[in-house]
Amino acid sequence: MNYNERLNKLIPGGAHTYSRGVDQYPENAPQILEKGEGAYVFDPDGSKYIDYGMGLRTVTIGYGYEPITDAAIEQIRKGNNLTRPSTIELKAAEVITSLIPCAEMVKFAKNGSTVTTAAVKLARAYTDRKYIAVCTEHPFFSYDDWFIGSTPMNRGIPEEIKSLTIKFKYNNINSLSELFVQYKNKIAAVILEPVTVEPPVDNFLHKVKDLCNKNGSVFILDEMITGFRWHLQGAHKYFDVMPDLATFGKGMANGFSVAALVGKKEIMDLGGILDPKQERVFLISTTHGAEMSGLGAFVKTVDVYKELDVVGHMWNYGKKLIDGTNEIAKKHGILDHFKMTGYPCSPVYITKDKHKEDSLAFRTLFAQEMINNKVLMPCIALCYQHGELELDATLVAIDNSLKIYAEALEEDVSKYLKSKPVKPVFRKIN
Repeated sequence: MNYNERLNKLIPGGAHTYSRGVDQYPENAPQILEKGEGAYVFDPDGSKYIDYGMGLRTVTIGYGYEPITDAAIEQIRKGNNLTRPSTIELKAAEVITSLIPCAEMVKFAKNGSTVTTAAVKLARAYTDRKYIAVCTEHPFFSYDDWFIGSTPMNRGIPEEIKSLTIKFKYNNINSLSELFVQYKNKIAAVILEPVTVEPPVDNFLHKVKDLCNKNGSVFILDEMITGFRWHLQGAHKYFDVMPDLATFGKGMANGFSVAALVGKKEIMDLGGILDPKQERVFLISTTHGAEMSGLGAFVKTVDVYKELDVVGHMWNYGKKLIDGTNEIAKKHGILDHFKMTGYPCSPVYITKDKHKEDSLAFRTLFAQEMINNKVLMPCIALCYQHGELELDATLVAIDNSLKIYAEALEEDVSKYLKSKPVKPVFRKIN
């Protein structure tokens, strides 16, 4: 029995997040990984790959970066989880509220879904409304019912829950304005990422904020991906827009499990306990939410970001990667079919077939060939330890891979593809 079979026999989906599943990778991908070091991962047989998945974007310095792991281990040796709040819990709260512009208070947790759902709960409590407006183009906010009910993968979620999440389009302020008219005085919150690939145009984020203010709704920015990449203080600092609430995770602690809900005191403190006249809101109450090892890693990660200019490195490396990749695609005459784009701190690659239509088959082919060249690139998540050596090796791998890609465009992709195409995570049927 291979690793995939063993994993799927015991774990629904074969992993603890669907984006790690076997249906997300070509068949030549390593089925299981043993360890990571710097910008590399290793399988149990010792095969070594330059990694651009970086722990699903959580690792922004590099795997096993000693100053951060040492900070986590220091807290483990202090007990890791105590009976009352810990000193590192207070220190981490002081660090994030002094760092993030919109953060007047904070609640820590272990994953992003916990804090986005907590933000939604707070918004509903604050406004006494029930509808949540989410951005159609942004693929994931939470595994909880309020969001998953709005996706094709909504089995097991009551219809009355599904109906409470409504959608608008990014950079289309009229689509949101129309929701506020249709659901007048009923929308508790608007939640979106500050940006993915397409930049906000015509002050879109500021207009969303203005609409929320005008209609008495809570403005939530999900910075799970943008936080600690676009700017150390968040993409809302980069775009100069202030949300009411914001959520962070991913790159906060270089792979350690830390997420955070931050925002205005008047909203956040609805989860507080000191006002004797206030009706209680059960916000986030998790035994491991303030686990000391993760918070120690977070505090040290912020120090490392400042010391090494991690964000600046990601922007610089990403620009070189984008420019180099597109030069290679142009050399092979396929720039209309394969292109790297997006913000340099978080590049994306676009795969199209010979008809210039988006193609999962060609995306799988590219990933397959990159793996043949010892580069694991399911997405492009950059870290500080992606350096010139890794860049040069990656561009060689891209050159080799796009040579095959060009041949497949001329002939047929099925001739070159050695596995089934990868599938969307959010699909109705397996």
